[in-house]
Amino acid sequence: MTAILLWAGVAVIGGFGSVMRFVIDGAVARRAARAFPFGTLAVNISGAVLLGFLGGLVLSRDAALLAGTAFVGAYTTFSTWMLETQRLGEERQTWTALANIVVSVALGIAAAALGQWLAQR
Repeated sequence: MTAILLWAGVAVIGGFGSVMRFVIDGAVARRAARAFPFGTLAVNISGAVLLGFLGGLVLSRDAALLAGTAFVGAYTTFSTWMLETQRLGEERQTWTALANIVVSVALGIAAAALGQWLAQR
């Protein structure tokens, strides 16, 4: 694949990933309507499953870049997770902030392992 096609693919696929994050995060957050950032959690856990799945496949370098870095990288959001956790702390919702960290890490690791396991099947 030429460099220009690869860059264009990253831009388009990354754009699609960020739109999917916006849609899914918003839909989950509206349904949950709680202080806990369930929308971000849903996006990051589903992204961990997908990235684990992609990591378990035998992909070419370009395919891995487009699927993993462009789509999943744009879809998931570490920075939003950190900002939401920090804001929960500012609002003195310490237990909710700690729960967000623990649940996100534990489920994220399990989700990535599940994705790899699924890819090997």
